[in-house]
Amino acid sequence: MTATSTVKGTTMTQTGEQKTKRMSFRQAINAAMAEAMREDEKVVLIGEDLRGGNGGTNPDPTVEAFGGVFGVTGGLWTEFGGDRVIDTPISESAILGAAAGAAVTGLRPVAELMFMDFFGVCYDEIYNQAAKFRYMFGGKATTPLTVRGIIGAGVGAAAQHSTSPYHLFTSTPGVKVVVPSNPADAKGLLLASIRDDDPVIFCEHKALYDVKGDVPVGSYVIPLGKANFTRRGTDVTIIAIGNPVNAANKVADKLKGEGISVEVLDPRTTSPLDEEAVLQSVADTGRVVIADESAARCGFGHDLAALIAQKGFHDLKAPIHLVTPPHSPVPFSHALEQLWIPGAERIEEAVRTVLKED
Repeated sequence: MTATSTVKGTTMTQTGEQKTKRMSFRQAINAAMAEAMREDEKVVLIGEDLRGGNGGTNPDPTVEAFGGVFGVTGGLWTEFGGDRVIDTPISESAILGAAAGAAVTGLRPVAELMFMDFFGVCYDEIYNQAAKFRYMFGGKATTPLTVRGIIGAGVGAAAQHSTSPYHLFTSTPGVKVVVPSNPADAKGLLLASIRDDDPVIFCEHKALYDVKGDVPVGSYVIPLGKANFTRRGTDVTIIAIGNPVNAANKVADKLKGEGISVEVLDPRTTSPLDEEAVLQSVADTGRVVIADESAARCGFGHDLAALIAQKGFHDLKAPIHLVTPPHSPVPFSHALEQLWIPGAERIEEAVRTVLKED
């Protein structure tokens, strides 16, 4: 029997009694891909080092190696074989070109770009091809393509491996953009992405890979475009996505001890965006802090601020505050990188400031 339930604001499609298992963000993504591949033989994985290459501890080409640079695809090559877990040369254009073609001709490819920073090498395949197929062919073509990639600062990966360009994908008509903040969401949103008939950009913050949580076992999906309230409050709303959600939760928990009621809203997907949830939270609290790691200029946080100013202005009791990185590349220096990140200390400072501006 299939039922729908809401757990902490998360809508999940369930079959029977849903059991959970403690697993990491990395394991949850792996589990989602395995579930999708078992359910549908048209689901294939395409990318570099999905098996892990011929080096490391397993030089034998008949044996699986480490399953990617972060170990996310470990075990999938062994279970599904090289015809469905396809290791490619180091060529983002080849990966996305093959995946886009496969999607429009009947498969459901999950293409991995590894570090999302390198999307520029293959952006034509996303922006000018896959995103436009449905429109160009009068709605007769579907492109069930999921593009996985690693985003985010905080682990010393330096400027070329630490950005969060989901705001650029969000501005592209024809693609959907997902940025999960916890293991359960990662699994449910990835399964929904793979089953979707449109291109989806799935962004995985590298600082979350070892974060653990309770994840439903088996097949379940979280609808794209459905926000999640991770904390409920009445004094101020923090809107955050990806890793900053966890910093926002820490701030909310800390300030609760001081009698300050903080609501934390995680949009989970930037496109489609749950505008209704955003505007309802603004109406409920009247004060907004937006924590966004994408960009200091023209970022996702600025898009949210514009939406609120346009449609929720009369509900505001104070100016909107944005907590973003500075307008600079991500520093390699650990000390400078920690200052660059929109972390808990800066979010807390913004909350305290907005509460004084009534």
